[in-house]
Amino acid sequence: MADPGSPGPEAPGPEERASGPKEHIAGPSGAHPDHAHRPSARERWAGFRTSAYWPAVVLCLILAAAAGLFAGSYTYQMAKPTPRHVPVAVVGTHRWAQGLAFVDGMERALDAGLSLHPYRDYGAARGAIEEQKVFAVLSRDGERARLDLSGASGASVAQLLAEAAPKVGKETGTPVTVRDVNPLQSGDPRGLALFYISLAAVIVGFVGAIQLSVHARGLDPLERIGFTAAYALLGGFTIAAVVDWWLGALHLPFTQSWLILAFTMFTCGMVFTMFNTLVGRWAMLPTWGVMVLLGNPSSGGAVSWPLLPSVLGHIGQWLPPGASVNAQHTAVYFRGHQHLFPYLVLAAWALVSCAVFWIWRHRHPGGRTPKAAAHAARGNGSGDGGGATAAAPG
Repeated sequence: MADPGSPGPEAPGPEERASGPKEHIAGPSGAHPDHAHRPSARERWAGFRTSAYWPAVVLCLILAAAAGLFAGSYTYQMAKPTPRHVPVAVVGTHRWAQGLAFVDGMERALDAGLSLHPYRDYGAARGAIEEQKVFAVLSRDGERARLDLSGASGASVAQLLAEAAPKVGKETGTPVTVRDVNPLQSGDPRGLALFYISLAAVIVGFVGAIQLSVHARGLDPLERIGFTAAYALLGGFTIAAVVDWWLGALHLPFTQSWLILAFTMFTCGMVFTMFNTLVGRWAMLPTWGVMVLLGNPSSGGAVSWPLLPSVLGHIGQWLPPGASVNAQHTAVYFRGHQHLFPYLVLAAWALVSCAVFWIWRHRHPGGRTPKAAAHAARGNGSGDGGGATAAAPG
């Protein structure tokens, strides 16, 4: 027992009480406390990858690349359109020496081959124009050559043929008469109006789906498909009404053109929804690549397919933008000769997109949360079974 009169252990001073023993101040290696928790480069990188800065930086780089590719894809097609082969109907010129010389001269002038399709008479050749099998008819009119063009089949092709024919006629000593037997409408002298309305339907179609995914995330799968169809019908009607009724730029077969535009918008909207289901927030990348970078320049709307690189000319017919342009072009300028193929292309893309979305709908980032779904079910008086159904993720 300690002597009460003897001095006890020395009490800690104020500084020691405030700071504690010195051995607890330093880190495990005795480092200063300011440097004890400085993150390593790996930790800083991991923190950056999980922050909002990472997708923002990636988006900046992607948008810059997309802008360059977007400009380049159109410039590449439109700067120097070069004919590869141009389908031309011929009537009688294969037995006419001057006609053969004129054909050879046209091929040299165009630096391309004319794909000649012989027909027994002029009526059959004109029918080939209406069926969009050929772009012009070359026939004999006495000692003159007659080149009947179809501006509505392809304005860029008709322009090249019209510019080359008189020059070749002088060089070969063959008088030639050039006329446009199927011209474009007066409000669309360059033949670009149909391309632009189809472009509007394509872009607004998938942008609408993006907006639904942002501002209406709680939509269930059937509701999402239904609202995509709703804005497609309204948007297609508005495009057709503005171009035809308000501006008078084109005289459209209104109901048919409206439904083609609506079909295009719905298809493009569901294509984005499909990619959103498969790849989440990066769905814009494949959508933009298929619809804009590849689909629109190869659609044949701005530059006719004989002037496109052969691969693009074939690919474009199988993509929604090309199918939309083809269907609209035939509906306006070749009524009564509509082909089923472009509608089948749009239908195939729409059905596949809807099927993928429906099968893997649980992966789609939208849809009601279980709590919200149950609340909605109780509010509607549908009971537990209805709440379970509404809770399916969109």
